[in-house]
Parts: sequence; structure tokens; C-alpha cells
Amino acid sequence: MDHDPRAFSRSFSRRTALASLAGAALAGTAALPAAAADRHGRTVRFATFNASLNRGTQGTLVTDLSTPDNAQARNVAETIQRVNPDVLLINEFDYDERGTAVRLFLRNYLAVGHNGSRPIHFPYHFTGPVNTGVASGVDLDGKNGAVTTPGSDAYGQDAFGYGFFPGQYGMVVLSKYPIDTRAVRSFQHFLWKDMPGHVMPPGYYSDEARAIFRLSSKSHWDVPVRIGRSAADTVHFLVSHPTPPTFDGTEDRNGRRNHDEIRLWADYIGGRHRSSYLYDDKGVRGGLRSGARFVIAGDQNADPLDGDSYDHAIRQLLDHPEICLPATPPASAGGVEAARLQGGANIGQTGNPAYDTGDFSDTAPGNLRVDHILPSKGLTPGANGVFWPTSNDPLYRLVGDGTTVVTSDHRMVWQEVRVH
Repeated sequence: MDHDPRAFSRSFSRRTALASLAGAALAGTAALPAAAADRHGRTVRFATFNASLNRGTQGTLVTDLSTPDNAQARNVAETIQRVNPDVLLINEFDYDERGTAVRLFLRNYLAVGHNGSRPIHFPYHFTGPVNTGVASGVDLDGKNGAVTTPGSDAYGQDAFGYGFFPGQYGMVVLSKYPIDTRAVRSFQHFLWKDMPGHVMPPGYYSDEARAIFRLSSKSHWDVPVRIGRSAADTVHFLVSHPTPPTFDGTEDRNGRRNHDEIRLWADYIGGRHRSSYLYDDKGVRGGLRSGARFVIAGDQNADPLDGDSYDHAIRQLLDHPEICLPATPPASAGGVEAARLQGGANIGQTGNPAYDTGDFSDTAPGNLRVDHILPSKGLTPGANGVFWPTSNDPLYRLVGDGTTVVTSDHRMVWQEVRVH
């Protein structure tokens, strides 16, 4: 049901108030203060940012980051410095086997202050291969036969995850705390057909395609982060980037895949019985042990109320009994202002624009809440926000009005948690 535009306007003040914490914390040119520790535990700021550090050809990101003068990369770095997270997932960061792009970004951009922001240092990082742009060798979309030469849309359609070359739209985790890299679990190769009760579109894929189709469009990683001195102080950073639930037909293959990519984490944290079918890339079966603390993060490409999600996919996590949601979701005043000024599809949406994290087309689907940071039981959620300054803020130059993408069409989302 479409909303009355007058009601949308009347609710503007209320929605702005909901975003006051994030707006005040990021006003002007000051960065957020560092998270603190006291006798009751340590406060850790987790964040997720689809930074759009992807490029159209393999190796271009390394070239762009080889010098300190790439404007978009500087904006990404400054955004990170302003929010000052302790543990960060970056989505859409092209993967290369040697990790060259990550090292260049750390050295040439994050370690350098921008426009008065302070350098930020992440001594630990993790990245790995993803399914995007990896040829399947099978005609997945039923067109043109199996395309195995990189560099075209037809190739991307037949890859395990859409991409013009292997590693496009990859991921990287940056951390101020040690990462137990030996204990990282990845689910890049888990097959969609092996998920009980999956919602793969009936009759769309050939038997040959179904037999080899991987569920994760990029990858799913369980990255253990040591917040304290012992293994008991570990927080599992569960990160992913499900496919957008669009760019398909009536079979809704991408919407259904997005749903089951999100479901993988819901099952992974759902206990021994629910997760028993899962196997990681080393062949280890099962999910997260009972009582383990975690934070789920990523561009889930799923809004709980608006957009094209299949069966309200993100509710599988938002309503999960092992998730401890904050009293108020991460919010911004900038999201409210953008929805009001841009109008279009934003006017008819059900969701509160203060919670939006993506600045998308105003005609369809409008701005959406698609990037999520979700802490577990056993962690106490605290302050949070969405980095989306309003047009009267000096930092507005880092987000823009949506017409020209100066940094990314997504906004960084952050959530503090107390680790006892």
C-alpha cells in the first residue's frame, strides 16, 4: 500500500530524532572517539561498508591503489577514518591472490590522514577467494552455451557468482584486534542443492547446473577475532555479501538465492541440529558452537520491509532467537533528508528512511536498509549509526546527493558492543 506523501512529510521530525545520536556523533569534521574498555568489559565498534572498490577489469584496483591520489579511494579511506571502527568488513573490494590491493589500501590510503581526519591502522586483516567471476563451466542461464572467457555479461551469468573476472566484488576484513586466521571457516564451495528445503527455482536450472551450483555468490566467512587474551574472548565475525534479489526474471532466481544465502547464517547460528548439514571448504561439518559470541555483518541486499526480497529474507536474522538487536537500529539524519528530497519510490515505502543504508534509484527500488550489523546474545549492543551526513554537514561531500556517486551508493553502518 502506498503512503500518503503528507504523512511522509509529517513523520520527518520523528525520523530525524531517531537519527540524532548518529548525526551528532558525526557532525562537523570530528571523527568518532575510539571505543573504550573498563572493568565491566571492552566496547568494540564493528562496522560494514560496501565501498564500491570494484573495477571493471582485473588488476585495475591494484593500479588505482598504487598511488595515493585516487579520489574515490581517498573518500572511502576518510569515511573509515571518520567512523573509526575496530573491526570492519569491506564489501566490493576486488580480490587478488597476493593481497596486493589490501596492502596498498592500508599503506597509501588508511595510513594517511585526509582533510583533517587522522590515519587509522589495522594491524590484522583477512581476505580470500570468492565465487564472483569464477567460471562454472556450465550454461547456468540457459543462453549461449557455457561461456568461459572472462570479460562479458554472458561470462558473468555463467560464473558461480556474477562477475567479469575472478575476484571481482570480493571482500576483506580489517581489524585492530588479532584474527585467528587458522580458525577461519569459509563456505565458498557449499552447494545450493545440499541445503535442506532450499528455494532454488523449480525447473529453471538444468540437472548439470544444479549438480555444481554453489550457494554463496561471493563467500561466507566465519572470522574469529580475539578481543581479549584468551580464546574465551573470541567474537566470530560472520561476513558475507548475498546476491541482489533483482536482475532476473519471473523465476526469481536471484531473490531465491539471496534468501538462502541469508539462511546459511541463520542455520549456522541455530544450533547443532539445524546446522548439521553444513560443510565448510575444509570439509568440516556443522555450525557455530552453542554459546559462542558473534556479529553478523555485510551488505545483505535485503530490506525487512521494502525492495524485492524473497519472503522477507532478512527477517530470518532479525527475528532469530540468537540475535540481540539494539533498542534502535543504526540510523542517520542524512537518510531521512535524502528520501524526502529525492521522493520517487521513497514516498511509498513502509520502512523508516532513518534506517536506510543504500542510496539507490529514486524510481525503483528507492533507498533501502540493506547493510546490517547484528550482534549475538552474550554481547551488549550500545551506540550505533549510519554514516550519512545531511547536506549542511561538511562531510556531506563524502556521500553526495545520489546523482553522482562520489564514494559508494552504500553507507557505512556501525554498531558498538560490550564484550564482557
